[in-house]
Amino acid sequence: MLLLNSSVRLGIYADVENQPVSIFSSKLTPGADIGVGFTILSLVLLSTLGNGLVLVISYRRRRKISGPELLSVNLAIVDFLSCVCFYPLSILSSFNHAWLGNHVTCTYYGLGCYAFGLCGMFTIASISVIRYVKTCYSLVYAVWLNSSKIRLVCYATWLVAAFWSSFPLFGWAEYVPEPYGLSCTVAWRSYHTSAKDAAYVICSFAFFTLVPVLVIVLSQIHILYRVYSFSHTLSARGIRTSLHNAERRISLVRMLRLVEQSTRNHLKIAVSCCPFQMFFCVSFGFVMAWAPYAVVSFLFIFYKGNRFMAPGGFVFPALFAKSSHVYNPFIYFYFNKAFRQDLRRLLHSFCRHLGRNRLRVRPAPAHWPHHRGHTTGATAKGLHRAIQIDTHNNRD
Repeated sequence: MLLLNSSVRLGIYADVENQPVSIFSSKLTPGADIGVGFTILSLVLLSTLGNGLVLVISYRRRRKISGPELLSVNLAIVDFLSCVCFYPLSILSSFNHAWLGNHVTCTYYGLGCYAFGLCGMFTIASISVIRYVKTCYSLVYAVWLNSSKIRLVCYATWLVAAFWSSFPLFGWAEYVPEPYGLSCTVAWRSYHTSAKDAAYVICSFAFFTLVPVLVIVLSQIHILYRVYSFSHTLSARGIRTSLHNAERRISLVRMLRLVEQSTRNHLKIAVSCCPFQMFFCVSFGFVMAWAPYAVVSFLFIFYKGNRFMAPGGFVFPALFAKSSHVYNPFIYFYFNKAFRQDLRRLLHSFCRHLGRNRLRVRPAPAHWPHHRGHTTGATAKGLHRAIQIDTHNNRD
């Protein structure tokens, strides 16, 4: 066991022919490496563009952002920074056919991706819980869950993610290359070599993967059940409504019933402008994108054979998980009318500014007269003065 740990820390392992091979070298073919590099590059470009637009629009309408939208902005920050700060290293390593920088960059990449992945998962779990509270306990949502409280939830997601992902830096587990060699993550395989590392792996899967996923799934199922039940009740009474309107109505009806039973002084009705379909799609997409990677990692941890350690068995789930950074902006713009309107204004102003630069239109200097009458008068005075000077010269 000691020999195995020391060889892993040196970055060396024995292949099938018992030849020493670096764990930082790619286990894929050169063509597959280039394909992986271009795939990640495409995901990075799409995610940077989409989440960058979300952040720009959110900044432009920062005074109008509601509480649940703060969590969407937090998720956009996670996706944007992941693609800008970490994935370029994986792209360069793919084109290099080996991981660049060995242990230092591997630790940096593994720490950042794991911390940001946990933060994204906690953010979506928080979104699911808040939507559940809004739908089923509207009075609690209206009185307690204001913007300042949701801002604290955003800070808590970052702190918890940074706290748990920093333990491998202090000797509790470590960050190592993944089986295909072009990415780094927690040393899940150390479950079989160290008791303390096994404890970290079990806690990571139980409390920081399984519990948030269960919270997301159960919250969304309960929300769908309540909304469909309320929509069915309205349909039975001859009232036609959509899922979005049903969710808004069920929240308002519960609020009004609670108002009749309690005082009205401390109640502030706050209805989110974001439909629950948007948050449901974000949550469902995140779970579906990361589910294959979680299953493969689970098999890699608890199965001692080499069947699930093939490079191709890891690379496709890893790429599919990275796609979760791409589609969230499209979900925002599709379901949120305010985002679409702000995006239209932003593109209109950008195109107008771009067209002005192409025509080389420059604003007039400050000392130039701005009114047409003033310009004509100044020109007439200048001509009159020139005629006087010319006449005086002719007389001389």
